[in-house]
Amino acid sequence: MQTDSAQIIALQALAWIVSDDDRLAALMANSGIDPGGLRARADDPQTLGAVLDHLLSDDHAVIAFCDAHGLPYTTPLAARAMLPGGDTLHWT
Repeated sequence: MQTDSAQIIALQALAWIVSDDDRLAALMANSGIDPGGLRARADDPQTLGAVLDHLLSDDHAVIAFCDAHGLPYTTPLAARAMLPGGDTLHWT
């Protein structure tokens, strides 16, 4: 996955999240960002990474998002790895 593709996946995830009031409310609560801030920073790679972090925190959301977009379930994680802060953590 390339960075441009990762950003597109994250934007798709953002659009999917904001299309549902409950999902949007959860993103706002978890991130602390308000709707205006989200609109203003929607093209920021760090914000897009945070959107994917939020999506990845719920397996059911990952499945629903991927099913809605015809994507493999591994796509959001692969996209997250390409955005700032998405490096895989090594605990050892």
